[in-house]
Amino acid sequence: MSPTRVGIIGAGIAGPVAAMLLKQQGYAPTLYERLDAPSEAGLGLGLQHAGLEVLARIPGLLAHIDGYAVDEIHFYSVLPADAGLLGVSDHPRRLRAAHSLGHVSVQRPLLHARLVEYAARLGVPVKFGHKLARLEQDAEGVTMVFSNGATETASFVVGCDGLHSNTRSCLFGETPADYTGLSQWGGISPTPDFWKGKRAIADLFGDGTHMIAVPMSDTLTMWAASQREPEAKEEWRALDAATTEHFKQYSQYSQWPYGAGELVRSSLKIIRYGLYDRPALPTWHQGRVVLIGDAAHPTSPHVGMGASNAWADAALLADLLQTHNPRADAPSADTLAAVFGALEAVRLPHTAETVRRARAHGEVRTAAGAEACRARNAMYREMCADPEKLRARFGLPEEK
Repeated sequence: MSPTRVGIIGAGIAGPVAAMLLKQQGYAPTLYERLDAPSEAGLGLGLQHAGLEVLARIPGLLAHIDGYAVDEIHFYSVLPADAGLLGVSDHPRRLRAAHSLGHVSVQRPLLHARLVEYAARLGVPVKFGHKLARLEQDAEGVTMVFSNGATETASFVVGCDGLHSNTRSCLFGETPADYTGLSQWGGISPTPDFWKGKRAIADLFGDGTHMIAVPMSDTLTMWAASQREPEAKEEWRALDAATTEHFKQYSQYSQWPYGAGELVRSSLKIIRYGLYDRPALPTWHQGRVVLIGDAAHPTSPHVGMGASNAWADAALLADLLQTHNPRADAPSADTLAAVFGALEAVRLPHTAETVRRARAHGEVRTAAGAEACRARNAMYREMCADPEKLRARFGLPEEK
């Protein structure tokens, strides 16, 4: 009997990992990606412990990704009236010592490419240029109709196609994403002397503004500056030369201390994008189709859990299929209903809380006005002095 076919819509962050986990269990997943090649858009990602635990289930994948290990998080205020180091957390280093897995960072385009490469190496077909247009379901399976005219069938389908998910639209109709009120300007830059050798993330706080700087290697650092602006579409494309040069020279960030200004002035490219999330869905599935990752619960980036939550969805989906369908046969509609329902029972409330917490963190980080900024700075000083408070606020894992 041929292995059970599974359609995985989206070959970004979540799709290849879901496909590899299902491949390990004996299914025959195929990845369908709307783009013609792995995406070159975006900057970088911090990969948290929970996500790395999922990737470690796929032998050799972590080594193939080759992320950059981060040891510390430094918090700075650039406010003239309250400037300086607010505190340092070495939680990433201690977590790695306790569990062999800590925080690593990687450029987003590189991560896309490495995930797709490894999925293909494990025998997962990857079909680019396949934008989902329509889903047709019956008692036995799902027909996927693509904008290029192709038609494919599968026993069930997993939608992993991100914030602007076509799978989600096919199931539940078009619903607009919610602009958080914040946009980001960001880039990739040579690492300033101030940060060389530290392997540290930097959080820098201004008045109504926040910048995060994350090392991608010994020589390159990703940075992203958040501020309140009219809605800016999430396009993730490099800005034109004139806009880029103006931002490098005249934005407030170009004058910030602690290496931040140097990052902006020396940036190899600059992009601008809005930050979006969506209200929690009451369900992630319909019939033989289920959503995971940003297709189900897109979030703003302020707690850094987007990738890890997507991979945790994929891991639990694979585990539930193993429990309810251990031979990887073509599952019945009742089996899939049990699997998808159990997935939602665990992951839906958890991810809804992550979305809420991320938006709240964005509001705190971009606090405006002297009183609110002083309160924010005092909070970070207190959290850095008490590691348990910092761990609890950011939902970090235990170090023991």
